[in-house]
Amino acid sequence: MGDVLAGNHAVWEFDRTTNSLIIRFARGMRTPRLWHALGERRIPLEALSGVGLTVGRRDTVVLHARVRVGADPLMEAAAGQLREACDPYRLVLPGGGGGTARATAFGETLRERLGPAGPADRFLVRVPEPRAALKAYDARLAFDGGAVTFHWSRTGATSAKWKAGDQRYPLAALAGLTWHSPERPGGHLRLWSREAAGDPRPDHDLASAVFGVGYGAVHESLPFAAALLAALRARSPVASVPPQRSWERIQHLAELHSAGLLTDAEYRALRDRFTAGA
Repeated sequence: MGDVLAGNHAVWEFDRTTNSLIIRFARGMRTPRLWHALGERRIPLEALSGVGLTVGRRDTVVLHARVRVGADPLMEAAAGQLREACDPYRLVLPGGGGGTARATAFGETLRERLGPAGPADRFLVRVPEPRAALKAYDARLAFDGGAVTFHWSRTGATSAKWKAGDQRYPLAALAGLTWHSPERPGGHLRLWSREAAGDPRPDHDLASAVFGVGYGAVHESLPFAAALLAALRARSPVASVPPQRSWERIQHLAELHSAGLLTDAEYRALRDRFTAGA
């Protein structure tokens, strides 16, 4: 094994034998619940495009690894919606007592071994182990590895969903998905069918599950969405991307860029590609 760097609620270790970054999340009352759900992750360095060091609040330093677009199903599903404190690629350390020097040295060690900066053509990070079922406000979702089933809630589902009955979607019938964080208004998980577009209203769309207070929390719904996305990508690398108009994709790229998940070069390259295909 290799270098180890301990920060607030997490420990980063560089494994020289596999050229990967091992991130272990500590359990505790102040640890984000998403990190509890992740537990431990092994990140191949070829999945990272960069490592940055910034000054945080209260005399802390922040080591932040940037993930290549398309390399991690969790971050791909999150699409820049995670709060900064929940970012699993962000490590906060005390600035005093040599903390800055240790973080700088650790970052340099990783930086020397990073892969290419451009988008990845496949997922490189193992998908987190999801729950077998996800409880949303208007449905209970189950994923058996080959299909997703929506069991509507008698009290939460709209009459349109309840009258239509439970729905089952084989992966072969799906083109992709989008996850909208339950911490934002209108949180939901939507599956995209290959054949027809659903109702734009999530509470009426038969391939959408609506979140709410106490339903579909980030630490439950995001790993679930990431597992679905990884399964779709494994089945059809191209088709797992949700069907979006060019302007929507460009807006999405701008959000990723603002969140620090895309470098300037990556943002410009992808923006130009989508603009050319408009």
